[in-house]
Amino acid sequence: MWHSSSSTDNDATTGDIISVTIGATVPTGFEHTAAEEVKEKIGVDARISKDRGRIYFPITTDKLFQVHLLRSVDNLFVVVEEYDNYQFKESKEETLMELQELASKLPWTNALEVWKLNRTFKKKKGYRKGGNGTKGKPKSEAAGATVADTEQQELPQATSTVENQTEESVPEAESDTQDSVEAAPRAILIKFRVTCNRAGDKHSFSSNEAARDFGGAVQEFFQWKADMTKFDIEVLLNIHNVEVVIGIALTEESLHRRNISHFGPTTLRSTLCYGMLRLCKPQPSDIILDPMCGTGAIPLEGAIEFNSSFYIAGDNYDMAVNRTVNNICHIQKRRADKGSISGLPIDTVRWDLCSLPMRTSSVDIIITDMPFGKRMGSRKKNWDLYPSCLREMARVCRPGSGKAVLLTQDKKCFSKVTVIIR
Repeated sequence: MWHSSSSTDNDATTGDIISVTIGATVPTGFEHTAAEEVKEKIGVDARISKDRGRIYFPITTDKLFQVHLLRSVDNLFVVVEEYDNYQFKESKEETLMELQELASKLPWTNALEVWKLNRTFKKKKGYRKGGNGTKGKPKSEAAGATVADTEQQELPQATSTVENQTEESVPEAESDTQDSVEAAPRAILIKFRVTCNRAGDKHSFSSNEAARDFGGAVQEFFQWKADMTKFDIEVLLNIHNVEVVIGIALTEESLHRRNISHFGPTTLRSTLCYGMLRLCKPQPSDIILDPMCGTGAIPLEGAIEFNSSFYIAGDNYDMAVNRTVNNICHIQKRRADKGSISGLPIDTVRWDLCSLPMRTSSVDIIITDMPFGKRMGSRKKNWDLYPSCLREMARVCRPGSGKAVLLTQDKKCFSKVTVIIR
């Protein structure tokens, strides 16, 4: 009835070493860039999902720590099972009943072992933040179900009452329960929630209904306790047309927030910044310019991950320059607290981006997030801004070898302006 593409990966074991499939959410459009990083740093080939913004790759548990060194991924999860062509029933009732029955048939054991191992890499302070980036689609809905368990109890099948909840965003909750987990493992209650991400218009059910019914069955099977905010385990039910992937989250909150402490209205994800930087392959001694730096997300990511180049961050707004300086200071302090005395190869300037105080042909790479005309500026203003700033970028960029990676959603304006400039 169903075809699975990952059961062999998830069931392969060699002694204490377990082979599993890891899934990762990445900025849309940067799937190939993320796959290249996986190949470079972990040495395995990543498969790009038909559902945009996701990649999958195999790994053994002795190398699990390496997945947390990836800089291009937002969230990580271990795959419990994958179905390439899940045959949904025509009626909603039959489909939801089948999802309930599926919960007890899945090969959970190895994924749960990876989840336990993964916890040793994470700081044991407080619960994960609810509403994390693993939800993926903005319209996705989350649902949880709950019950009680001990750490020794891996696959219990006792029955219990179902408690269902839904929510779209969950506030952060602080607790030291996880510390007590280590001290008294027999006394703990494993808490969980199910998050459903669904894409496709041919489904007879909603994300909420799928999460509710599947979550209730997971609850009955494991005897866990459902908690939408203070959960230990987040079970992911990803449905994209006829593709179904069940997983367990390995990240507590999206990795894209890693460098920024002072956010602005258009702060770029650190993972997206890393992808843009990888596209231009910074070389030692390169001068890299972000003339519209905002909060400094791009040059900060570059100064940390590609620190043999030098970064110049500039903006024409005092507030933006101040945020960039504050974010640089935040990273410097964090490094000093860890015993590092090395500075960051980055400088910050306030300037008119249409008249940069830089010599002609002095920059090797330009990387910037241009105003879309939505949260900042307007599309009408872009028709004046884009020609001026693009001419200035062309002036300071080194001819022949110079590169530029520019991000914008105002494609109409950008396309026509580049034609005019040529």
